[in-house]
Amino acid sequence: MPRQVFFYDQPERFVAGTVGQPGSRAFFLQASARGRITSVLLEKTQVAALAERVEEVLDEALRRSGGEAPIPAVAPVELVDTAPLDLPLEQEFRVGTMALAWDSSDGYLVVEAQAVIEGPEDDDDEAAAELAFEDDENGPDMLRVRLTGAMARVFAKRALDLVAAGRKPCPFCNLPLDPEGHLCPRQNGYKR
Repeated sequence: MPRQVFFYDQPERFVAGTVGQPGSRAFFLQASARGRITSVLLEKTQVAALAERVEEVLDEALRRSGGEAPIPAVAPVELVDTAPLDLPLEQEFRVGTMALAWDSSDGYLVVEAQAVIEGPEDDDDEAAAELAFEDDENGPDMLRVRLTGAMARVFAKRALDLVAAGRKPCPFCNLPLDPEGHLCPRQNGYKR
């Protein structure tokens, strides 16, 4: 089946969001523009890694440009998006591989999220990685988004806030606390 590329050049909205209660949330990236919405499912750790890496790439691009790149130092308050994910929420694919690049000629951050490559037992991880980065018509589905520096900062801020809003950590073992407590390994299994 030919690859689907969901491309958004300066979307009206690009956010990370969740569905469900802390402890059983599903994490999504969602891009929308001109009535079109694309949502992809990913893991909490992927959202955190993406947001942290976006911040690092923007900081490095700003540093290398000597402060001339059109990138704000922090997310502009007037652009911060706290609205829930757009509906209908239809998952296009589960994210496997992500990539970031700063396009210094145009001043945009490019975010790519590719679908998990499904197949028989992946004994050859190197071959699977090469397939993921091939840009041919039979590769995995992909969400590709071009963001301004300001929009990228806003995305990263929301994503980091989203990840931090999960379950509070146990003060003894740092594992997440469920609403009914948890069996703490530091307390010899006593419920906290």
